[in-house]
Amino acid sequence: MSDALLVIIKFLEIYKLVLVARILLTWLPSINWYNQPFKFIRDITDPILAPFSRLIPPIGGIDFSPMLLFFVLGLLQGALENVVLRGLG
Repeated sequence: MSDALLVIIKFLEIYKLVLVARILLTWLPSINWYNQPFKFIRDITDPILAPFSRLIPPIGGIDFSPMLLFFVLGLLQGALENVVLRGLG
């Protein structure tokens, strides 16, 4: 079971990197989100970001929902790492 948890932890790390790429790319107005690889990035981040965007609407044109998502993903990753470290997995 700990191998499965390690895979999930690694997935969360990679997902957070893709999320950072998404955030940085939103600062570039010339990005066409309908072309690859940008469409792929949008398609895998939008379903997770959408509920957080509904919780925290943009303030002054700045979307703070990714910060909340990073916090939640960090908590989840930390909890899984503790399970693996304690040998409960």
